Amino acid sequence: MAVGARSGTEEPEEPAGRGETPQPAASSVHRSRSESQTEPPGSVPLDKPGTSGTSDTLGTAPGEEAGGSMKKAKKPRAFWKELPILIGIALLLALLIKTFLVQAFSIPSDSMQDTLQRGDRVLVDKLTPWFGSKPQRGEVVVFHDPGGWLNETPTPEPNPVQKVLSFIGLMPSAEEKDLIKRVIAVGGDTVECHGSGPVKVNGKVLKEGSYVFPGATPCGDRAFGPIHVPKGRIWVMGDHRDDSLDSRYHQNLKGNGTVSENEVVGRAFTIAWPINRWATLPVPDTFDQPGINKAMAAAPAALGLAGALPIVMWRRRRLTAGRNPR
Repeated sequence: MAVGARSGTEEPEEPAGRGETPQPAASSVHRSRSESQTEPPGSVPLDKPGTSGTSDTLGTAPGEEAGGSMKKAKKPRAFWKELPILIGIALLLALLIKTFLVQAFSIPSDSMQDTLQRGDRVLVDKLTPWFGSKPQRGEVVVFHDPGGWLNETPTPEPNPVQKVLSFIGLMPSAEEKDLIKRVIAVGGDTVECHGSGPVKVNGKVLKEGSYVFPGATPCGDRAFGPIHVPKGRIWVMGDHRDDSLDSRYHQNLKGNGTVSENEVVGRAFTIAWPINRWATLPVPDTFDQPGINKAMAAAPAALGLAGALPIVMWRRRRLTAGRNPR
């Protein structure tokens, strides 16, 4: 009986190195067979010597990590999905601008000719009143109906689209009863006009040739005054004096034809449409003439004197009392 015979399939046994434990040959054979069964033909094992393991060698798609996990790139949101958000932001901004900054108004009549024509679109400054700005003489202002001024004027019924556009300020409101006139006098002023004119404010004659409709007389067919404008109110007139139902025609109402400053929406500062009518709406020079503010300038001085008088009398009484013998 032969002892230690080896089969031809076994690998030759090598002497183990110093300090090393010899490994059974069968385990080596088993490992190589398992690898050959699990790896498809032509593949490159990742743990074999001489292979880099990089994505270029392995043919990995861009964005694939070394561990084999795919990092998904963020796809941009489709435009149609973002469109409702953009529309919502635009509508919100338009509403804020209309409420606090600027609003467009349409001119429905001929009462402000030739300064404004029927169908003009004007932009109205609504910002400065939030900071305490008050209407000034010579400004063209838009104001709500003080009550009874537009009773005889029919208001057209707007369609749903007009309601939405007017709500966000992209077109004038058809439901609100607003008027547009020029401020002639403010609180504390005295205004009057007799015969064929001229109009006088605090005794000063207004030179209105630059804005009154050609051929119209300063008083039109309705002389008035002198009228003292109460504090916090304004006296307004249209530039077409023969075709404007302004303060002159409502003296029988509350305020004697004047309009409360609280009813003023804002100052019209430019004609925005049509393009060929574009123009600014400045204050005419006649309202800046010297002396027109004389009455108002004297008021603070009179109030100061009235306030100082009791102090002077009290001080004089004390000095007199100190000189009297006790």
